[in-house]
Amino acid sequence: MARKRLNIAMLSLHSCPLGELGSRDTGGMSVYIREVASEIGKRGHSVDIYTRAHDPRDKQVYYLDENVRLIHLQVGQVERMHKLILYTYLGDASCSVENFRKSLDIQYDLIHSHYWLSVWVGRRIQTWWKVPHVTMFHTLGAVKNAIGIGEEEPELRVVTENELIEDSHCIIVSTESEMRDIVSYYGASQDKIKIIPCGVNLSTFHNIDQSSARQNLGLNGNSIILFVGRIEPLKGVDRLLEAISKLDKKKIELIVIGGDTESQSELDRLHNISQELNIQDLVTFTGNLEHEELPQYYSAADICVIPSYYESFGLVALESLACGTPVVSTRVGGIEKIVQQGKTGYIVDSNSAPELAKGIAKILSNKSSGSPRANTEFIRDSISQFNWGYVAEALIEQYETMLDKG
Repeated sequence: MARKRLNIAMLSLHSCPLGELGSRDTGGMSVYIREVASEIGKRGHSVDIYTRAHDPRDKQVYYLDENVRLIHLQVGQVERMHKLILYTYLGDASCSVENFRKSLDIQYDLIHSHYWLSVWVGRRIQTWWKVPHVTMFHTLGAVKNAIGIGEEEPELRVVTENELIEDSHCIIVSTESEMRDIVSYYGASQDKIKIIPCGVNLSTFHNIDQSSARQNLGLNGNSIILFVGRIEPLKGVDRLLEAISKLDKKKIELIVIGGDTESQSELDRLHNISQELNIQDLVTFTGNLEHEELPQYYSAADICVIPSYYESFGLVALESLACGTPVVSTRVGGIEKIVQQGKTGYIVDSNSAPELAKGIAKILSNKSSGSPRANTEFIRDSISQFNWGYVAEALIEQYETMLDKG
């Protein structure tokens, strides 16, 4: 039997999927939404992604891909807005979504909301539309506060998440650990939680000859250690800098990709740490780069390090491995399902400098012996099951299950 063509409203109010990756509110969630919407659209379904206009130059509607639109709504002033301020405009955001829908007489089959602010809006419009509501929280305030690194999440977020989780019809998580956190911290019923791992774009992220990649980037013959991600305390970049100081400084270089004007204070702190450790000449901070530039850096690197205290999944690990570059990571998110210990990288028990340095040293010591960096094809093949097409198929199956239940 042919599938019914679904019309899906996807909500990402606080973060525009076209925003600059690596900035304060634009990271793995934006990649997830773009890639999943594209794959769902390729399968004949329609996806409208609603977000808040944050730049006067934004058009209201962008056609991102086959059957996929990005819709900018004016919610408050058209400028960057702190997430907590946005909370006061969520009622307006709900009405803006409904007004756009009415203006074009659109009938949606289902709502898929991302992050607690959008889930709030999704819950409200679900009561108007009487359709199923799928939610994804991506990160959880109570878990961040339990870790105790960086800015504390406000009680408003934790209390609201608790209410939203209780009201959710179906919660999608990407890892078993995220499911355990939702059950443990918020008392959620495990019956309404569905685990669907994240993916990687295997066309965008592919191996480039290391020598060519290094030549293109103007790099020398040192061992290249790479970090990719937002610049915030939770990412543990300071621990990585300490680890670098414990390695042979004559033969290594660290490249840190990520950061913008909103993360300048953390960047300044990391620069100061580099100077205190006397490794400032070994560290390059590139700032944010276009997503399409990253395969050059992953391919040029000998190791990609994820020193995080917390990750909801670990997309950077998938991107690195897809380019054939091994990973050293803390035991966060879905890393244990992604990295094969001793074969495609190393998982360390903590992000202490000695632990990270030990993991990095293991890979560097194997650099000339054919394991694991030399075997790029094996490394890439190890994550071939993590592609966005599979994620989209699993989501569509879940959507249809919910619609069948009525």
